Amino acid sequence: MKPYIKMIRYNLVTTLALGALLAGCSTEQKEDEQKDRQALPVVELTRQSTTLHREYAGNVEAVRNVEIRARVGGYLDKIFVDEGRQVRKGQLLFQINPAEYQAELAKARASLKSAQAEAKTAEVELGRVKLLVEKKIVSASELDLARSKVESARAAIEEAQSAQQNASLRLSHASIRAPFDGVINRIPFKIGSLIEEGALLTTVSDIREVYAYFHVSEKEYLDYIKKTRNNPSSHAQEVRLLLADDSPYGYAGKIETMESVFDDGSGTIAFRARFPNPDKLLKHGATGKVRLANEVDDAVLVPQKAVFEIQDRNYVYVVDAANKVKMRSFVPQSRLNQFYLVKSGLQAGEKVVYEGIQNIREGMEITPKPLPADSLVSLIPSGTESRIATK
Repeated sequence: MKPYIKMIRYNLVTTLALGALLAGCSTEQKEDEQKDRQALPVVELTRQSTTLHREYAGNVEAVRNVEIRARVGGYLDKIFVDEGRQVRKGQLLFQINPAEYQAELAKARASLKSAQAEAKTAEVELGRVKLLVEKKIVSASELDLARSKVESARAAIEEAQSAQQNASLRLSHASIRAPFDGVINRIPFKIGSLIEEGALLTTVSDIREVYAYFHVSEKEYLDYIKKTRNNPSSHAQEVRLLLADDSPYGYAGKIETMESVFDDGSGTIAFRARFPNPDKLLKHGATGKVRLANEVDDAVLVPQKAVFEIQDRNYVYVVDAANKVKMRSFVPQSRLNQFYLVKSGLQAGEKVVYEGIQNIREGMEITPKPLPADSLVSLIPSGTESRIATK
């Protein structure tokens, strides 16, 4: 019996030792697995209020921009202004040599005086013929003839007066004046140049206010109409302007009107916004981006950093209750700075991996490091009007 008992004891000791060894190995393996898990920042999606911005290429035009053309031909005698200068309405800009037109006016005045003298002669003759007819010295037909001569003379006066007015007008056209307050643009001619009738001398721009024209799609047009109907205040029609260097323009504009027909080729319709320009920063012909703002409630936003693309589809890694990651595709409605506005595929309350998505794969277990949604506000570039407020 003793050898048998010894055998049992030996087996029991061996079993216990082996179990302890296996338990130790299992613990070490779990510790190693925990060490191998990646600690990654995770953000929980929440419903938020935000401002969506849509940007459109815009063309800036002066409220008034007209070409100054020569109404008469001749040599350019004087230039009274310089390019880029402010001018007032009625200010003298150019002087074309007036000698030819002064001579035409003098000739027209002489013709008028001659016509007036002939008319007086005809009237005197009419009076003499009347006396002769009353005394029955001449026939009544002579009186009709005298009256016709008077009418012809009066018509000649009117024709001479018209010629004089035309000559006076042509002389006045030799002096070119500003049609309104504005800024002089390029002057292609120099003093002494021979100017032909109709030649472009310069343009004048009134840039105290400017128009910005931009085109929107039919869907965006309908969104805007619904928005303004629900909120008819002027704030709903406000727009902002980004300059060519992407810096924001300091004054808000207002949408004034739109075209009534969609363009067949592009399927867009043109809007016109008016912007104040007290500093004369905006010039006729400038370009920029017109930005429309749209308030959205209960929006689900996903950081752009958490999104990756596969075959034109957008994906994120969703973290489940067991801390395992799963790929999930979603459909974005639009982009907002460094975020996507979710249209479908993701819900509030779900957690997604925010950073390090290139180092994980489907089904991997991670150690999540929660990242508060409020801290994502710092991702919005300074100087923008977007806002993200967690509800």
